[in-house]
Amino acid sequence: MSKSVNIRDLIADQRRVQRDRLRLAAAAGAVVSVAAVCLLGLSGWFLTGAALAGVAGAAAAHAFNYMMPSAIIRLLAILRTGARYIERVAGHDAALRALARLRPQLFDALARAPVERALSLSSGEMSSRLVQDVDAVQTLFVRRSAPWSLGAGLASSVALAALASPWTALALGVAVAVTCGGAFLIARTLSAPAGREVQAAIGALKDRLAALEAAAPELKAYGLDDWAAREVAEAGAALDRAQVRLTRAGGWLAAWSAFATALAVMAVVFTVQGASLPMIALALLAAVMAIESAAGLTGALHLNGRAVEALDRLDAALPSDSLSRGEAPHDARISLRALSLSLMPPLTPHLRLGLHGPSGAGKTSLIERLCGLREAILDEAVLGGVDIARIAPEARRNVFAYAAQDFRLLDASLRDNLLLAGPADDATLWTALEDAQLAERVRADPAGLDMAVGPNGERLSGGERRRLGLARALLRDAPWLVLDEPTEGLDADTEGRVLAALDQRLAARGQGLILISHRPAPMAVCDLQVRVDGMEADGRVRLAPELRPKAA
Repeated sequence: MSKSVNIRDLIADQRRVQRDRLRLAAAAGAVVSVAAVCLLGLSGWFLTGAALAGVAGAAAAHAFNYMMPSAIIRLLAILRTGARYIERVAGHDAALRALARLRPQLFDALARAPVERALSLSSGEMSSRLVQDVDAVQTLFVRRSAPWSLGAGLASSVALAALASPWTALALGVAVAVTCGGAFLIARTLSAPAGREVQAAIGALKDRLAALEAAAPELKAYGLDDWAAREVAEAGAALDRAQVRLTRAGGWLAAWSAFATALAVMAVVFTVQGASLPMIALALLAAVMAIESAAGLTGALHLNGRAVEALDRLDAALPSDSLSRGEAPHDARISLRALSLSLMPPLTPHLRLGLHGPSGAGKTSLIERLCGLREAILDEAVLGGVDIARIAPEARRNVFAYAAQDFRLLDASLRDNLLLAGPADDATLWTALEDAQLAERVRADPAGLDMAVGPNGERLSGGERRRLGLARALLRDAPWLVLDEPTEGLDADTEGRVLAALDQRLAARGQGLILISHRPAPMAVCDLQVRVDGMEADGRVRLAPELRPKAA
C-alpha cells in the first residue's frame, strides 16, 4: 500500500509520543513565569514598603510585617529555580528523544524510496539534512512551552498591576500585545529570511566539503589544493554572511524588547496615578517582568526561520510515496525480452550468464534495473513470470546479491562491512574471505576481522577493496549473484584464484551468476555469453542474438 511521508506528520507523531514531557515542560515554564513576576513585583513592594516604614519612625517600623513577605519571596525564588530546571530538563529530554526516533524514520523513508531519488542527494547534502536540519527542528520541541510561559507571565503581571489600578492592567496588556506584534514583524521580516539562508548555506558548505574531500587525491595530484581551499572559503563566507544577518536580526529583536520594556513602564507610570508608592513599585516591576515573559516567544520566533527551512529541506529529500507498490515474483527465473526464447529460454539459478560489450553500451544499467536499483522499463525483462516494471524494487532486490563496479565501504571494521550482507558467524566470514582471496591479508593484520578499513576503505588497496566487495556479495543468501567487473585491477594470478574459488562456490551452492566483464578470464566461467551492443532511444539495451557456450 502506498503511503506518503511528510516530515511535519512525523514531528506531530513525535509530539504525541512526547506529550507528557512537553506538558511537564509547559507547566514548569508557566510556574517559572508566575514565580518570576510575583517575585520581582513582591520584592519591589516589600522594599518600598519597608523603606517607607523606616522613614515613618520606630513605631511604624515595628508594626511593619516583614516576616510573611520575606518568606514568600524565598518560596518564589525556590519555585522559580526548581521549575526552570524541570522545564529545561523535560523540554530537552523530549526534544532529544524525538530526534533520536526521527532520524531512523527519515533514513528508513529514504531507503525505501526509489534509488534514483535517494542518490540525487550528495553525501554532504544528505549528512546536512539528517544532522543539521534535524537539529534545527528541535526548537519545535524545546520552545513548545514558550506560549504557556508568556500566557502565565502576562496573566500574573496583569493581576498584580490591577492591584494598583485597572487602567494600569489594561495598559500593560496592550503593551505586551504591541511587544509580541512587533517581535513577530521583525522576526518575519529579518529573522526568517536570514534563518532560511543560514540553513541552506550549511547544506551548501557540507556538500562542497564532502565533494572536495572525496576528490582530495586528484586535487593534490593536479595541484588544485589552493583552488579547493578557495571554493570552501567561498562557501564558508556565504554561511558567515547569513549568520551575521541572523545575528543582526537578533539584535533588532533585543532592541525592540528594550524599547517595549520602556513603553510598558511609561504606560504604567501614566496610569498608576494616585496609588501608594509600594503599589507603584509593584506595578512597575510587574510591567518589566511581563515583557520578560515574552522572551521565550521572541526566541522561538527568531529561530523559526531556520526550523521552517529545515522542514522544507527534509520534505524535499523525502519521497512522496515511500512504500512501493507492485507484484512479487513467483520464482527466480529471468527472461530478457531482447533475446529470442528460441535462442535462450528463461534463465534459472544454477546457470551463469556473461554480459560483455563496449563501454557505455548499457550493461550496468540493465542489471541495475533488473536488481531494483534503477527505475525499470516495461517489456525489457521478466522475473519469475512478472514484468520487472510491475515488481516492487525491494522485492527485486531480495533476489540478487550484487557487487557493483563502484561501491562504498563504511568507515568501520572489516567485520562491520561484511555484515552488511546479513548476519553471519566468524567461520562464514572467513570462508567468504577465502573465496575472495582476501583471507591471507586479513590474517596478517593483528586486528583480524576487526581491522579498520578507513573512510571508504582507504586503508586497503584498490584490488583489496574490490575483493572485499566480492566477499560481501558472496555472503548474501540470494538466488542470483551479480558481479560487475569483479576482477578489474587484479593481477592474472589473483584473478585466476578468485575465479576458481567462485566456480567451486557457485557449483556447491547452486547459485546463479550474472557477470559483466571486458576480460576473457571471467567470461570463461559463464555458461552463456551475450553481447550488449548499445541502448535504444527509450533506454532499452540492444542484445546481440549470438550466444556463445562456456569455453571448455
